[in-house]
Amino acid sequence: MYDTKSFDDLNVGDKVAIAKTITEADGALYIAATGDFGPVHIDEVYAGGTRFGKRLAPGIMVAGLCTSILTSELVGVVGVSIEDRFWFTGPVFYGDTITFEVWIAEKRDENRTIIWQASARNTEGLEVLKAEATLKFPRKKPAL
Repeated sequence: MYDTKSFDDLNVGDKVAIAKTITEADGALYIAATGDFGPVHIDEVYAGGTRFGKRLAPGIMVAGLCTSILTSELVGVVGVSIEDRFWFTGPVFYGDTITFEVWIAEKRDENRTIIWQASARNTEGLEVLKAEATLKFPRKKPAL
């Protein structure tokens, strides 16, 4: 069943951290679904000639993991995203294990929104992604 936390169930400072290894299969499914056939993601020869030296996992796919962790582990599925911002601060390669930390940074009672933030780091501790986004919650907890 879906996690249907209400706005009132959430608090500033609520936080979750999850590690995920970014696999070739993750990239292949994302690329097939979106048509993002950028050569830096799929062509080893092309990617080898870039400043990264090898293929990168699609950045927006990695960012999407933040939103997935947010809804599955922290705030539930009731809030609706109304603004998302992502900063790609370092490369993510296939095979990297990334630790995502997602937390509630602000809670605004007047418009029933939360501001959540995230940081993702590789095993060397390099931050590879930052995020900040706004979720809006309905007045009543919907029946799902």
